[in-house]
Amino acid sequence: MIILDTDHFNILQLGKGASFKALSGRMDSSPDQHFATTVVTFEEHMRGWLANIRRARSIADEIRPYDQLIKLVRFFQAWEILRFDENSAARFQELRRQRIRIGTLDLKIASIAGTQGAVLLSANVRDFDQVPGLHIEDWLH
Repeated sequence: MIILDTDHFNILQLGKGASFKALSGRMDSSPDQHFATTVVTFEEHMRGWLANIRRARSIADEIRPYDQLIKLVRFFQAWEILRFDENSAARFQELRRQRIRIGTLDLKIASIAGTQGAVLLSANVRDFDQVPGLHIEDWLH
């Protein structure tokens, strides 16, 4: 299984540009075609669009963010979204006890990927490299 971190998922969601072509080409040619993302990536996207809605200065300014929120939900519907389950929570606590110094959401993503035995695609190699046993690759650079 290959799990896309938020940065790789963003590129796919945009659906254009050189990074999209490179990433989608690499995914198409990958021997492992089991791609997924995490509920944490969904959370990060939702937080962003909900913040955009809250920042709107007028009711008319809310239209675009709400439309983008609909597009986001539809895009995620086509994906397997992995849970932050009991095993992930236990792994998260174990990594916290080891004093792994990365952000909470990234550590949750790493915990999910680790318990799944999956490859994590992320451009944030510097942080994720701190997580013992995590297999990480950057398909954007």
